[in-house]
Amino acid sequence: MQATHDQLLWMYHRMLLIREYEDTLAMVYFEGKLPPHIQKGLAFDIGAGTIPGEMHLSAGQEAAAAGVCVHLEQQDSVWGTHRAHHFAIAKGVNLDRMTAEIFGKVDGLCRGKGGHMHLYDTEVNFACNGIVGAGIPHAVGAALAAKLKGNGAVAIAEFGEGAANQGSFHESLNMASLWQLPVVFVCQDNNYGISVNKKTSTSVESNVERAAGYGMPGIRVAENDVVAMHAAAGEAIERARRGEGPTLIEMKVDRYYGHFQGDPEGYRPKGEVRALKQNDPIIRLEKQLIEQGVLNDEQVKQARASASDRVQTAIAFARASAYPDAAEARQHLFVE
Repeated sequence: MQATHDQLLWMYHRMLLIREYEDTLAMVYFEGKLPPHIQKGLAFDIGAGTIPGEMHLSAGQEAAAAGVCVHLEQQDSVWGTHRAHHFAIAKGVNLDRMTAEIFGKVDGLCRGKGGHMHLYDTEVNFACNGIVGAGIPHAVGAALAAKLKGNGAVAIAEFGEGAANQGSFHESLNMASLWQLPVVFVCQDNNYGISVNKKTSTSVESNVERAAGYGMPGIRVAENDVVAMHAAAGEAIERARRGEGPTLIEMKVDRYYGHFQGDPEGYRPKGEVRALKQNDPIIRLEKQLIEQGVLNDEQVKQARASASDRVQTAIAFARASAYPDAAEARQHLFVE
């Protein structure tokens, strides 16, 4: 499936926005966390500062989100994991409310109660949670609902290669294939499950080998290339819409930051991230578009400035929002 110029531009702008967002959050996250703790020889205070709690960033993985979500419609759903900002942005989640949620503010998607690993936007059918592999069966449930309704909707389960070793992954693939559900399993292989290298945790070289065991196609995209990801995802999504069942896609992506902000990354070989950035998916697409005459240098500058302005607007919205009232603590929750 060949991408149109409009699709290529859409993916380019979304990838720029995702990268700008993640790089900005990487800086904002440490506000109020470092001094005086570092001066005392202590680790930073994870609960302090502008953004409380953990932070898992997806810089380097933008191509997977853009390459998949460019094919999706509003009724289609995406079910994410703890590292899901890229898919949230690509699916069209409200960036102001998403940022307010990450800041723990009342104007957030979940009124500041979920944080960055629990983003829910029913307007665009996006959800994620912090449990490894937990979104995979949720996507299967959404696909079952779509099949029963006959509305042509497709569900996307997005997760890391570490989640492919969870029982939820195997149970979900089995059920999706058995019932021929319209779901696409998108496994992003960034080579690390937290700090564990894929070679020491996974018995197969590629998780697409597991697709055959569940009677579905398996596609491996071996380069961090949005054009190749667009083609693979497009075929799988159209197959699902035709009622031909699920597909497993494993996409090679790169993780530029640590597993979480503050991760010392001692498990990475020296210079690994620098080497990965030599094949940056945004720069790769940008060069292609310039060579094709779709973009020029001035348009690139404008695109980058637009992404920066949009992110700063979202950050300002979140900063201006109030914190939830303590009296709301038990509202909107499932409690006994």
